[in-house]
Amino acid sequence: MAYDDTNIFARILRGEIPAKTVYEDEHALAFHDINPQAPQHILVIPKGPYQSMDDFTAHAPDALIAGFFKAVGHVARQMGATETGYRILANHGADAHQEVPHLHIHIFAGRPLGPMLTPMKD
Repeated sequence: MAYDDTNIFARILRGEIPAKTVYEDEHALAFHDINPQAPQHILVIPKGPYQSMDDFTAHAPDALIAGFFKAVGHVARQMGATETGYRILANHGADAHQEVPHLHIHIFAGRPLGPMLTPMKD
């Protein structure tokens, strides 16, 4: 499937839609989620047309991949989340409920986050 350059994150990257930026470099942009699920909820997106983690790791240059993940770590430290803990999450596709077809990592912090998933029942 071709990258949809009208998605909200592509538009944020182009400056067409404002975002409350917390970090930006040549590899990534990080900003507050407009519908936070934790006291601290930041999204980190790569600067490039990548739909998912699969697309990104298969097609992005190594320098962008490394820079993007360094940015995720930088943002978590900047948030002060390394002291008590944080969760990172990247959804891929419909089963994972990916809402925007541009790779994005959620960083959640600021409260106990509970178990990762509800246990499966037999």
